[in-house]
Amino acid sequence: MNKQDIAEKVHGVLGTTKADAERAVETMIDSIVGSLRKGEEVSLAGLGIFKTKMRAARTARNPRTGESVQVPSMRVPKFQAAKALKEAVK
Repeated sequence: MNKQDIAEKVHGVLGTTKADAERAVETMIDSIVGSLRKGEEVSLAGLGIFKTKMRAARTARNPRTGESVQVPSMRVPKFQAAKALKEAVK
């Protein structure tokens, strides 16, 4: 399932135009990304929690040349599934 499929489902449930459904899905995704960019958590009941964490700096290896490369620390997105989601998938 992709973003277009989700927009189709929203269109079917709301009965609005496809463009409105696509805007609704896009707005939801933009809101989640914007909150994560600010360092905030996004909690969706029954789905889970989107948050960010810091990944430590490390030394990696270029597989083509074998040369060591320094990878700086960075903030990465993380998703923690809710209990209801875990139970539904079982």
